[in-house]
Amino acid sequence: MAYELGSSPIDFELMGVDDKTHKLEDYNDKEYLAIIFSCNHCPYVVVSEREFIQLQNDFGQEGFQIVAINTNSANPNYPGDSFDKMKLRSAEKSFNFPYLDDSTQEISRRYGAGRTPEVYLYNKERKLIYHGRINDNPRELAKITRHDLREALNELLDGKEISISKTPTLGCSIKFVD
Repeated sequence: MAYELGSSPIDFELMGVDDKTHKLEDYNDKEYLAIIFSCNHCPYVVVSEREFIQLQNDFGQEGFQIVAINTNSANPNYPGDSFDKMKLRSAEKSFNFPYLDDSTQEISRRYGAGRTPEVYLYNKERKLIYHGRINDNPRELAKITRHDLREALNELLDGKEISISKTPTLGCSIKFVD
């Protein structure tokens, strides 16, 4: 079931690549919060990571925080999504945001996430104001015509209503383990 606009974020307690437990309340001091369901192996995520980092750089001083959550289980088919590989990827790419492990897939299931990357953006009141993709072509940088998350953040910071608050997610399906 898809998570609805206007909803509050779902609480979590997940291990980060910094070997610390992260909870939703740890980000109470942030004005805006983007929870992005992610992973290591999806080519849509791999191309989008540059944009994650840039968004955090560009909007972090405005109280914006990205929290990326790896929702894929590191089963034998996807060993690249293991916690150890998450640590390596975060260090290699110099992630400037928390990268958390949801290998139980409890949090992604509660959100109704289905793809990576999938974005949930919350305002100051912690209400969901944008849900969907990071941009309109997360596979090919040169073909991006709309940076959906960036545009939503710009509208939010300008005190405007989000003009496009829901977009279809583009990416790999989450590899749920039954």
